[in-house]
Amino acid sequence: MVLDTKYRIDKQEIIDDFNMEGEVLREALDKIARINQLLGGNRLTLSGVKKLISNMSDVSEITIVDVGCGNGDMLRILADYGSRNNFKFNLIGIDANNFTINHAADLSRQYSNISYRCVNIFDKVFEELKCDIVLCTLTLHHFKDKEILKLMAVFYNKANLGIVINDLHRSSIAYRLFQMLCFIFKLNAISREDGLTSILRGFKKQELFYFSKKNNFEKYSIQWKWAFRYQWIISKI
Repeated sequence: MVLDTKYRIDKQEIIDDFNMEGEVLREALDKIARINQLLGGNRLTLSGVKKLISNMSDVSEITIVDVGCGNGDMLRILADYGSRNNFKFNLIGIDANNFTINHAADLSRQYSNISYRCVNIFDKVFEELKCDIVLCTLTLHHFKDKEILKLMAVFYNKANLGIVINDLHRSSIAYRLFQMLCFIFKLNAISREDGLTSILRGFKKQELFYFSKKNNFEKYSIQWKWAFRYQWIISKI
């Protein structure tokens, strides 16, 4: 059967239910993090952060907000990187699901510079949060185009240095490959169904250019990376 990926689909994912909780959700969050790590997704986000802070030498502390932080794996990787390279990071994970936040906090207990907040990013409290860098890893595709335009404007206004987006390339090949991964990793129903939906809610490169132009971003780069990801970096410096 031919898979049409010309347009983003408008289908909510199971994990988008902010009231969802329990062992099934915990397993899904950890499996997603594990697959992202194996496919190089964490390295992609980390390299974006490195680019934004590469010319910094006189900043005492860098505040990084991770939107849709999942189980917090990206923040822990950043904390370890900062510790090894003498960066003082203040790391904040944001998610609208309280169970997810509690799970991430439990996994991050040994990291004193990581904190978590259960916040809906469309609420005013999020707009008032200030930081140096906003991260959004495998989260932006959960929103509709109009919401993305609004969110990117909010991210840009709150970030002193810039934004790092790491998200999916909408592709029939990526879809078929993920079906194979579902079998290999024995993903549960949530991870399997949401993963396939995520790919069909992912992006084509021209769509990311469109979002950039509509928000009048002047300094940005959009690069395709393995495995079927786009790294979208918006710099304010």
